[in-house]
Amino acid sequence: MNETKGAYLGIDINSKNTVLSIYKSNMDEPTTVSTVLGEENYAIPTVLAKRIGMGQWFFGDEAILKARVKEATLIEDLFNRALKNEVVYVENESYQAKDLLVIFFNKLFSIPGPMAAMGEIEKLVICVEKVSLEVMELMNYVASKLNIDSHKLMLIDRNECFYYYALSGKPELFLYQVALFDYSGSNMISVVMDRNQNTRPQLVTLDVVNHGDITENKDEMFDEIIADTFGSRLFSSVYLVGDGFDGDWMKLSLSRLCKGRKVFLGKNLYSKGACYAGFIKDGKRDWPFIFIGDNDLKLNLSIKILDNNVMKFFTLIDAGQSWYDAKGECEVILDGNPEIEFYVQRPESREAHTDVLELTDLPKRENRTTRLRIEARPISDIAVSIEITDLGFGEISPATGKNWTFTISLKGE
Repeated sequence: MNETKGAYLGIDINSKNTVLSIYKSNMDEPTTVSTVLGEENYAIPTVLAKRIGMGQWFFGDEAILKARVKEATLIEDLFNRALKNEVVYVENESYQAKDLLVIFFNKLFSIPGPMAAMGEIEKLVICVEKVSLEVMELMNYVASKLNIDSHKLMLIDRNECFYYYALSGKPELFLYQVALFDYSGSNMISVVMDRNQNTRPQLVTLDVVNHGDITENKDEMFDEIIADTFGSRLFSSVYLVGDGFDGDWMKLSLSRLCKGRKVFLGKNLYSKGACYAGFIKDGKRDWPFIFIGDNDLKLNLSIKILDNNVMKFFTLIDAGQSWYDAKGECEVILDGNPEIEFYVQRPESREAHTDVLELTDLPKRENRTTRLRIEARPISDIAVSIEITDLGFGEISPATGKNWTFTISLKGE
């Protein structure tokens, strides 16, 4: 393991609660921050409150308490309102919801205890239920306001957090298959992780099933879900997350869960998994696994170039990268017809299909006197936007600045 002085922050955030964990290379595992020293008070309500008549802000449980005794005005659903770019009105003053989220994050980073000894941030890893362009833009805004470099920001969904968390534990905990049951609110989701031990690196897959709302006969219904999920397969460990597991209602189901496997119940799995994800993706630990999740690119995108009289492929986009922060760029000299041929390939296939992009209205010039800039930016996990710009060729062929935009995607998608 490579030593690093900085800290990896994992933040699991949703409209209701936020959980924050910290990881450094000298720690056995991430530690989760509690707003009450000495207590495991991990779930911090994602709310703010402004003291009436003053510019003082409170967050989390304290915000709720101050609002309850009429000392402050409560702002709820902060994360969703920031995503929607809403304007929030408090005491006849208007605030951008995204700026209020910045205040919330500042409050998070000011919690006494582990945060005070955090040091430099190596990576801020944000875990959300579903990664989207809106989430990416919002978190880039928050990070910029917190003076955190965009290269230190990483977005990840809950399934991928589970993948990193489960495989960062002791090997006996993932000797066989591993299951996660997420019972947030009234909805239950199961995730089963499987490893193909015959591949190098080992290919990991996640089977995600939404079992819908469970509000009545919870013990019996959960017991049935367990039986359907497990079948006759061997499981080394099971993780339970979500407020739905609060209370002492698991009797029949817990008996089935604990037969021959380790069972863990907690509320900080995702934030800890986010810490591990940042650490591992920074190359700080050997990682003999590969997982292509919903947010990872499902295609390789290349062009064929002539380099020192040798024909080779230049890769613009690699499969497996997170599509929301991947990009590729190069400059080429056009040789022949005014067109660029792109090669699109699935990572599991040796076959590639080609897309020929014609540069219509390109000025006619002598061969090899047109320089082009090619920029590739994914717009989803299966599609990439291509922008090609005419740079000319010095004084011989002045640049026109003309550009062409195309979208390339996997065939059949």
